[in-house]
Amino acid sequence: MSEAGCKPLTPLEKKAVFLTGLTLHVGDSIKEHRVDKYLSSHPKLSEFSRRFVQDLIKQGSVKVNGKIIKPSFKISPGDTIDLTIPPPPSKEILPEDIPLNIIYEDQDLIVLNKQAGILVHPARGNTHGTLVNALAFHCDKLSSGLGEFRPGIVHRLDRNTTGVMVATKNDTAQWKIARQFEHRLVKKTYLAIVHGTPDLTADRINAPLGVHPKIREKYAIRPEIGKEATTFYEVLESFRGFSLLKLTPKTGRTHQIRVHLSYIKHPIVADEMYGGKLVYPWQLAEGQLDQTRLRRADAEPVIEEPVIDRVALHASSLEFKHPATGQMMTFEAPLPTDMQTLLDLLRKYRKT
Repeated sequence: MSEAGCKPLTPLEKKAVFLTGLTLHVGDSIKEHRVDKYLSSHPKLSEFSRRFVQDLIKQGSVKVNGKIIKPSFKISPGDTIDLTIPPPPSKEILPEDIPLNIIYEDQDLIVLNKQAGILVHPARGNTHGTLVNALAFHCDKLSSGLGEFRPGIVHRLDRNTTGVMVATKNDTAQWKIARQFEHRLVKKTYLAIVHGTPDLTADRINAPLGVHPKIREKYAIRPEIGKEATTFYEVLESFRGFSLLKLTPKTGRTHQIRVHLSYIKHPIVADEMYGGKLVYPWQLAEGQLDQTRLRRADAEPVIEEPVIDRVALHASSLEFKHPATGQMMTFEAPLPTDMQTLLDLLRKYRKT
């Protein structure tokens, strides 16, 4: 996203000549035409998508007769349209001294234990504070990556998912590891704390995924148009109202584990996007003495923070062949503090 707030450009838009202070005069043949349609079809702007033009209008970069308008505004003969088109976003990745938890590193790759709350790469205006910015600071060189603003990146974890992740330092290592992901030769294991306990102690979830029909940030089970998605799970521990699951996804769709667990009615704790709930200490200690104290009429109200305030999902291990030696390597990351705290409380108060 540019500094002016526009959406990322399409390849055609990136090739277009960027103009500033462009003025267009509406001809006599134009009758009651929407301004967004008129601009996106104008010869001088034909390489820009209608969506891009609409974003320009919404941010106030388009004026008709000196006034800011809406995309649905209808122009008339003789109107004067002034546009300000921002330059394309910089492709430069700014190195930032962000701490990394490094599990392993050599001349070809770096394996990290990703912390919660950090994006893997710049996206939608978040150009700083990402894992890519941290890698650019730490590493002298990174591979080309999978797409712009993604040097070194061959796979991703969600912003609030913790755990093992690999990045590459040269293009040879990148395509060799990316090929293993493509052919499903990489073994990924996750741990999740979910609401309830599945009826079966182990099973396969096979349900196609696609973009949510109404909310573009979400994904959903889409039998008609979705892509194949398969997740295997195993119940490691069960508690009253919760359970710890080991998950092995066969495919790697966006939000796959989160959507699949929500689909079987066992959403991940604190995953509010897909039906999970925040969990508070007093809820887990229900029936204990401290809970009685909390409910006494003469007691001071106690404000508690949730045990965990992000999706309780952790990439616990990653197994793949080293791109240079061909040796099978397995990397593991211990359960993060917030998930371990929740697990300890469940073992203390919610044993079955």
